[in-house]
Amino acid sequence: MTSVAFLIDPVFSHVPGGTGTYIQELVPALVRQDPGLKISLFHARVSDPRLSRAAWVEDYRVEELADGIRTLYPRWNLVGRPGLPAPLSTLDLVHAPSGVAIPPTAKGQRLVVTVHDLAFLVVPSFFPPKWRGVYRMGLRVAVRRADAIITPSRSTAEDLLSRTKVDPARVHVIPEAAGAPDGGGDPAEVATRLKIPRPYLLFVGTLEPRKNLVRLVRAYRRAATSGIPHALVLAGPLGWRHQSLLREIALAGPGEVVLTGRLSPSDLDAVYRGAAAFVYPPTYEGFGLPVLEAMSRGVPTICSNTSSLPEVSGEAAVGVNPGSVREMAAAIEAVLTDQGLADRLAARGRTRAQRFSWDETARLTLQVYEKTLTR
Repeated sequence: MTSVAFLIDPVFSHVPGGTGTYIQELVPALVRQDPGLKISLFHARVSDPRLSRAAWVEDYRVEELADGIRTLYPRWNLVGRPGLPAPLSTLDLVHAPSGVAIPPTAKGQRLVVTVHDLAFLVVPSFFPPKWRGVYRMGLRVAVRRADAIITPSRSTAEDLLSRTKVDPARVHVIPEAAGAPDGGGDPAEVATRLKIPRPYLLFVGTLEPRKNLVRLVRAYRRAATSGIPHALVLAGPLGWRHQSLLREIALAGPGEVVLTGRLSPSDLDAVYRGAAAFVYPPTYEGFGLPVLEAMSRGVPTICSNTSSLPEVSGEAAVGVNPGSVREMAAAIEAVLTDQGLADRLAARGRTRAQRFSWDETARLTLQVYEKTLTR
């Protein structure tokens, strides 16, 4: 029986992001695929009373460490201490779900690290200097110490191989997946409650510079000059350096831009299902879960044609150059005014999204565990 210690700190973050989704979807899927798996969750001490762990965590054994992340992460990455407590250090394997911080392992214990992207190296200006340093330290430790490194896309794996001296035999590409649609909320009712005008074009994600939202707003307004009645809805929490986006939105222009803030899973599902189209234009992305989430719900999708996004979307989305406002605007206008195109994208998106599942992600992850332990 394999035993795993799984770090879950991102689920306590003010902005859990894709890593938080990865943890909450993968852990239960691992147990579904291998009911005999012994999995223990652990996290740094949580000092902010406003943060609480999700309800699903209560189904597992959970260990809270004595120190918070500001103490643990630099010490883990710089000196490899303090070690994990006995209930965790005696397990077969430690899985760090991101390269931000790498917990030390005990003698004979294996280490698996998931590296979701290398955005902090590819587009460093989109990250605070302090966090760039933390990410770099974590990546160095992962490359040096991990028995296996998982990436969600071949694009991220290629970035990792080209920018570090990692042994290619230790790198495993395991795609992620969309969460199952909630299916409960009525899109019209939810839109009314959230004051979202209909029809609307949707973006989902943290509102931060690397999501390329200033260009998206400009492209939307350029398309809106043609008379499309759609609003642009930006669904997600405010992130680092969001002020430039707020300044852009405040400028006079056609159309209407709506910020929803962070949404509950059921509300987000309804907002997805009510959208006329979905647009996702980041400059760089390690995988792009929102693209799969939109396509799985049959929402016609536009996304960047760079980094991992063509790998995820295939032929099921309209690809655009994220640096071109004109190209993005033309795609938005085409998808919102050509019903035949929208219908084709919706059908292709559903088919494409069915190729990804968290159970398959878990199955491949368990194979990595087994290979790592038997090497």
